[in-house]
Amino acid sequence: MKDFIVGRLKSLKFAIKGCFLLITTEHSVMVQTSLFSIMVILGFYFDISKQDWINQTLAIALVLGIEGLNTAVEKMADFIHPDYHKRIGFIKDIAAGAVTFAALGAMTIFLIIYLPYFL
Repeated sequence: MKDFIVGRLKSLKFAIKGCFLLITTEHSVMVQTSLFSIMVILGFYFDISKQDWINQTLAIALVLGIEGLNTAVEKMADFIHPDYHKRIGFIKDIAAGAVTFAALGAMTIFLIIYLPYFL
């Protein structure tokens, strides 16, 4: 049991390190984190409902999670094949497309939540 707990704590340490690396080295994540911080501030300002907080939190987590996976795919692809390659470009484009789907979904959720407050 002790080994299990120690293993989970080490995994948590690596996960937190990964979050820190994403936020401090990836410009797209920096921009997204800034925008999401504004959304959280707006949530407190407008006193949004519990369900809106849940929806907003899930949207933020989805975008940042997929952005992290996209970054991992890009870094791995660049490591394996540093020069441009058509197939690698295709893979990277698909990963970026996944982020775009998540971002469009998040934007829709944010509009549904906040547009009524601004109209």
